[in-house]
Amino acid sequence: MAWNDKGGGPWGAPPGGSGPPRRPPPSDGGSNDFEAILRRVQDWLRDLWPGFDGGRGILAVVAVALLIWLASGIYRVDPNEQAVVQRFGAWVRTESLGLHYHLPAPIETVTTVDVTRRNQTEVGSRNSRESTDAGTMLTGDSNIVELGFVIVWQIRDPVKYLFRVADPTDVLQRAAESAMREVIGQTDVQLALNEGRGQIETSSAAILQSTLDRYDSGIYIAAIQLQRVDPPAPVVDAFHDVQRARAELEQQRNDAEKYRNDIVPRARGEAQKIIQDAGGYKDKTVAEANGEAQQFISVLDAYKLSRDVTARRMYIDTMEAVLTHSRKIVLDPAVAEGKGGVVPYLPLPGLMAPAATPTQKGQ
Repeated sequence: MAWNDKGGGPWGAPPGGSGPPRRPPPSDGGSNDFEAILRRVQDWLRDLWPGFDGGRGILAVVAVALLIWLASGIYRVDPNEQAVVQRFGAWVRTESLGLHYHLPAPIETVTTVDVTRRNQTEVGSRNSRESTDAGTMLTGDSNIVELGFVIVWQIRDPVKYLFRVADPTDVLQRAAESAMREVIGQTDVQLALNEGRGQIETSSAAILQSTLDRYDSGIYIAAIQLQRVDPPAPVVDAFHDVQRARAELEQQRNDAEKYRNDIVPRARGEAQKIIQDAGGYKDKTVAEANGEAQQFISVLDAYKLSRDVTARRMYIDTMEAVLTHSRKIVLDPAVAEGKGGVVPYLPLPGLMAPAATPTQKGQ
């Protein structure tokens, strides 16, 4: 270029023909500076784009940049997300699944929030920095326990979650600690260490959800899970001894209950059997007595109707019963005196005692 031949840079050589170049004149901030910057941009574009043509090229670049800027407003929302659209920082709408468009930044901005993911926040864990304070709580019977628990939560309302609370995670931890202290403060230490964990989890989750709803936090509490409930370190051995004693007591109680469940039904069965046998004997005895009484009454009625016949019949029956097994022969007096014409048949061999057998003699 011409100024390179003269030396001294773009402003030429000093009046003496040699020496250091003169400084450029100070700029007055007018149109000359803008034109210089424009020329430099044009030179840079010509180097980058050889076919660049002055004003038309600038317009083309501006048009391309404008298209890119407008296209930056296209965004997609996944099935598990909701998009919160802000215009100059203020919320204007919430979009769900699909492709959407918003005015490009800085006019509108989009924040996508996962509303299905289950988040977990630990309070009072051994690894967390707040475990010393948050995990130490006072029970209802004035004992101290150290506990840690996990909060399982998810975002229910993304607008409230983003704008109602400044720091949702910090609010969640503090509210959870407060809810747990309230429940533990109404629970005895033995209940908290043993069978009361489920009730503690349920009650603390309900209190925490109520608190977050009052804050309009947009957070839903799915569950609170106790990880540990331990006595303080200085008395842990004594607590363990108490727990072992309680376990032995429970074991003996279970053994006694098992023995009771075995003995009592058996005794009840035997008692029921005895009662049934007694009832059967009673019914039998009463029936026999009623039968004998009825028989006596029937005989009495027959005797009243015919005294001679009934008396003779009773006499014959009695003699028959008496003489059935007797070895004596009773003859009619007329036959015994020979006045009768019938010779009685006397089975004498049958009247004699059977002869003893040799075996019986030997005995």
